[in-house]
Amino acid sequence: MRAILQRVSQASCTVNNNITGQISIGFLVLLGIEDADTTEDLQWLAQKIVGMRVFGDENGLMNKALAEVKGDILLISQFTLFANTKKGNRPSFLRAARPDKAIPLYEEMIQTLSELIGKPVATGIFGADMKIALVNDGPVTIVMDTKDRENH
Repeated sequence: MRAILQRVSQASCTVNNNITGQISIGFLVLLGIEDADTTEDLQWLAQKIVGMRVFGDENGLMNKALAEVKGDILLISQFTLFANTKKGNRPSFLRAARPDKAIPLYEEMIQTLSELIGKPVATGIFGADMKIALVNDGPVTIVMDTKDRENH
């Protein structure tokens, strides 16, 4: 599982001119799911997202986590995070999970994040042509991959 985490002062997702999700302060999370991903990967990633201390404290240092700033999450499914660009100029997406595998994990991530932050998670629509608008605060952008985690 791969996630791009962007600290935002606002973000929204629009599908067919209708806003499907919007937040103010918090994280825009672009989530890529591959066939090898498990619920264990999902749990680890969800904990890392909500625990990430990248919000400013009283001294302007990145010391606070999402809950401490009462932040929100906008979660967007994005299979293109698993693009293979090694050959040619047209990316291959073979590593990205097919919808029958990805949708249940995406829905589980929505539920897990929602439980961890104690409020609903804003979302896009899986597989839709989405328009994402954001104000990246900082900018702060962090790339996380469950296959890169340390085992301790």
